[in-house]
Amino acid sequence: MSRSIPIFLLSIALFAIRARAQAPPLPAPLPNAQSPGAGTPLTLRQAEAIAIKNNPQITIGKLRALAAEQYVREARSALLPTANVSLTAVASNPGGRITAGALNNPAVYPRAAGGVSVTQLLTDFGRTNNLLSSSEFGARAEDQNAAATRADILLAVDQAFYNSLETKALVTVAEETVHARQTLVDKIQALTNAKLKSEIDLSFSSVDLARGKLLLLEAQNNFQASLAGLSAILGYPDEQNFQLVEEPSPITQPDLDVAPLIQKALEQRPEIKALEFQLESAQKFGRAEHDLRRPTVDALGVVGEAPVRDNHIPNWYGAVGVNINIPVFNGFLYSARAKAADLLTEADRQKLLDTQNNIARDVRNAWQDSRRAFERLSVTRQLLEQANLSLSLAQARYNLGLGSIVEFTQAELQKTEADIDDTDAKYQYRLTQIVLAFTMSAPN
Repeated sequence: MSRSIPIFLLSIALFAIRARAQAPPLPAPLPNAQSPGAGTPLTLRQAEAIAIKNNPQITIGKLRALAAEQYVREARSALLPTANVSLTAVASNPGGRITAGALNNPAVYPRAAGGVSVTQLLTDFGRTNNLLSSSEFGARAEDQNAAATRADILLAVDQAFYNSLETKALVTVAEETVHARQTLVDKIQALTNAKLKSEIDLSFSSVDLARGKLLLLEAQNNFQASLAGLSAILGYPDEQNFQLVEEPSPITQPDLDVAPLIQKALEQRPEIKALEFQLESAQKFGRAEHDLRRPTVDALGVVGEAPVRDNHIPNWYGAVGVNINIPVFNGFLYSARAKAADLLTEADRQKLLDTQNNIARDVRNAWQDSRRAFERLSVTRQLLEQANLSLSLAQARYNLGLGSIVEFTQAELQKTEADIDDTDAKYQYRLTQIVLAFTMSAPN
């Protein structure tokens, strides 16, 4: 059994030598691949400002809020007087009368007249005021919806920015890995030419170099994809070549208790404020629908002149009056509208409760993710230190002829994986901090 293992390893090495001799050269990086260090400098604050200015979703939220303000003016117009200017010209047979279509039978005289009519609502016992209040709460809800949209976009910008930073850092790790493995291959190649190392060592180191180049190609592709995603969220139709500038930020330990964070979220999240205003709007609208059963009282006034007229008509006219409209029966229309408004109000109340529960869950999950990511930082740091130590020892043993190339390349692989894990842990913790801050309240 002990002799079969070296024979098996020797077979793998010979197979790798043949594969290396027959394999075509590795493809070079794409000529249009952008370097992570080239392009326009961009900080996180600059990215957020660009998104606020350019992203269509933020513009849509602002426009909807402005439109809601016009609905308030529309509802308030019912409390203001209505004035109309009328011009009328009539030609008729002398003594002509309307004889069909109504119970009255008025005379129709030839005339040409102009005048002004004014109508003013005196009272409808609260219906119009309730409609006005409903529209005002609706406008405030749209303002909060716009703030929620803005917060969503800023969260997406922060996530895309740090994802791009992480992929950029992974490109650096891959480049350092390729450089180190290329140096090793060149060294072993020279020793092989001098008959101091075997083709097996050269084959294993070449395989590791090929793996490093594949890792670099994948990292470059991920970086380009992350830049494309960042450009899109910033409102650009095509990919921008940014030079991402990472601003130093302290790594702080997450809070030990999640209850205050949940309470803060329930008090500050714009989605909850929007739903609270929507509930108030629905309640006011429901009261207005119930007020349909009440009378309405309007004042009316008209004045005008008839320069061309029949002799039976005076040259001017004027009148004032009060109109009281009392609803009696309309096929249960008003009761149906009131019932529908009450049901929709209750639906809005349940929607608010559901959103509060979901936000509490999101805060708890984000808090747990943040604590887990914080604990992962120390673990990956220890892993990286041990991987560096293991690589140093493996390299020393290999240089002294005490260790094999398999042991050395395995240590290199562990070092690369530790670098990747450590880099990922740093940026993932920052992302969890961003998500936790978002779930508690919208950023300013």
